Amino acid sequence: MKIGIIGLPNSGKTTVFNALTRGTAETAAYSSGQLEPNLATVKVPDERLDVLAQMFRPKKVTPADVQYIDVAGLSGSARESGGLSPQFLNYISQVDALLHVVRAFEDESVPHLQGSVDPARDIQAVDLELAFSDMAIIERRLARLKGEIGKMPTKEREVRQQEHDLLERLYQGLEHDLPIRDQELSEEEARLIRGYQFLTAKPLLIVLNIGEEQLAHPPAIAYSHKKSATVALAGKIEAELAQMEEEDARLFMEDLGITEPARDRLIKKSYELLGLISFLTAGPDEVRAWTIKQGTPAVEAAGTIHSDIQRGFIRAEVVAYNDLVAAGGMAEAKKRGLVRLEGKSYTVQDGDICHFLFNV
Repeated sequence: MKIGIIGLPNSGKTTVFNALTRGTAETAAYSSGQLEPNLATVKVPDERLDVLAQMFRPKKVTPADVQYIDVAGLSGSARESGGLSPQFLNYISQVDALLHVVRAFEDESVPHLQGSVDPARDIQAVDLELAFSDMAIIERRLARLKGEIGKMPTKEREVRQQEHDLLERLYQGLEHDLPIRDQELSEEEARLIRGYQFLTAKPLLIVLNIGEEQLAHPPAIAYSHKKSATVALAGKIEAELAQMEEEDARLFMEDLGITEPARDRLIKKSYELLGLISFLTAGPDEVRAWTIKQGTPAVEAAGTIHSDIQRGFIRAEVVAYNDLVAAGGMAEAKKRGLVRLEGKSYTVQDGDICHFLFNV
């Protein structure tokens, strides 16, 4: 799972990146002309793994993970320049979701591009930037299709005409401030445009980067688009916390009235936004969280561990996390009839502890 961090210059993107990843990336690098992205993989916080580790005493514990990519700030000139630069698109088009850092903090030493702090204005500016980029891609593709469709064999022409009509519909929606994630698409239509990696089709998490004085009462932003969410985070404070030893961080949070690092909540929100869940495996060798999409059948979940398990799938032994904890262990859970045998079509649930039986 890869999430791209975007935003206007001086919004605190790299500070938030450092807060999420416990990194030390240079926050002034992009203003000095650096274009190479910052990359880091972080573990998804999951308290269930700690409980299972106490129960099974494994040799190792492996959480799910997510990769963040921090790219240079958006310029606000995508329409005039014909879309985002190929280099920027190369970095950002392959991510699974976007994390838009929006400046909500005041700091005279860090001037805002527009001269004032206005989160709603900045959100709209970046939404337009992403929409213009998608529209530029659609315009180029439509021009090519119009020149090719008439020369194609009948069957291929029908498919390309469907693509053409769909792209025109998406373009009209974008012209009316409707991101592609808000537009209704059938499974076939979603498949037709999957290769384009449209930016407004990706799930979007808006992070309001607030100051210390806003911790008690962070600003609220109404953002009602589909596959989107908003979270407030004090990037500068969280970046400092990320570099502290555990005890020092705890004392610092107590002084500020913070009960938990906001970065943990943000990482979890990133995970949820993509429609991902974790099923768990537990034993003396390893306790581990495995990432799957919501609605994944057991046979496909087995394949995330190893393709041989999917190929030779027989059945899955499944117990819900809460049932296992209530029973106090696997032996008692089996005695109480809480461990079920499920077939290939069983839809794996978040927190299911699975043991797959297979034969190859």
